[in-house]
Amino acid sequence: MPPVAAPSPAHVGRFAPSPSGPLHAGSLVAALASWLDARAHGGQWLVRIEDVDTQRCDPAWVPVILEQLARCGLQPDAPPQWQSARGDLHADALARLQALGAVYACDCSRQAIRLAREALGQHAAPAEDGETPYPGTCRGRGLAGSARTAWRLRAGTPDHPVCIHWEDRRRGPQTQNVTATVGDFVLRRRDGLWAYQLAVVVDDAAQGVTHVVRGEDLLGNTARQIHLQRLLGHPTPAYLHTPLVCDSFGRKLSKHVGAPAVAVDSALAVRQALSEAARTLGLALPAEAWQAPCLDDALQAAVQAWRHRWGPQP
Repeated sequence: MPPVAAPSPAHVGRFAPSPSGPLHAGSLVAALASWLDARAHGGQWLVRIEDVDTQRCDPAWVPVILEQLARCGLQPDAPPQWQSARGDLHADALARLQALGAVYACDCSRQAIRLAREALGQHAAPAEDGETPYPGTCRGRGLAGSARTAWRLRAGTPDHPVCIHWEDRRRGPQTQNVTATVGDFVLRRRDGLWAYQLAVVVDDAAQGVTHVVRGEDLLGNTARQIHLQRLLGHPTPAYLHTPLVCDSFGRKLSKHVGAPAVAVDSALAVRQALSEAARTLGLALPAEAWQAPCLDDALQAAVQAWRHRWGPQP
């Protein structure tokens, strides 16, 4: 196997699993893709445990996930970091947005939002992440922030909407009207937990992430994150959203629908799991590539296939 180039800070990728269960086939696709992208660029690959949602996450799953990655030969270039340990950074970002007048306090419940939308004759479906488009009920109320209020980001107006354009490396040109799609979105929840949108932007910037490779189910979040990056003065990473793995009912494979853990209890199981993940990613690899005596040689062949398919990206 040719020597692997020393990791370069010019390309920093990451895999950010939530410890709400073990890795399944769909999450292995995202892990492998982000690892291959970093290796194909001679870059650095990080693992970040996204455990900010303490109601869904269980720290007992963290060593299970790390062991699954290790058995698949996907070793990070630095010790894993925990999102829940970055609360001070998240609070600092919110304070900066408060100073800009870009956020406001909100005490609306989900039911109140639904009823307000119905009263306005608005029946749009929730966004891809399940967040109901917000009608702006608390925008002009001037509520004082407290431990029981959420904080929302002002996301334009119908006359001056926030429209974000970006290029996805796999899906091509993308556009989203954030104002119409989700409205003013939550940065800190009413229960005091940090929302995913703020946490991921702050954490990616703090870790110097330059390339985000993740599942296609997160494509709809990208515009909000780019909007936040611009407000906070953070650079925008390059994005690539990978194909999803679906179950027999056509549903995205997830822990929520009971997706089984990736089997890594034998060398054969590991190679079969990686082979399926590579096939989902559309990598042209001969079957014998996964029969190499050393797993590192098989992974290096996958790196070459990724480089051939996607090429070095600026």
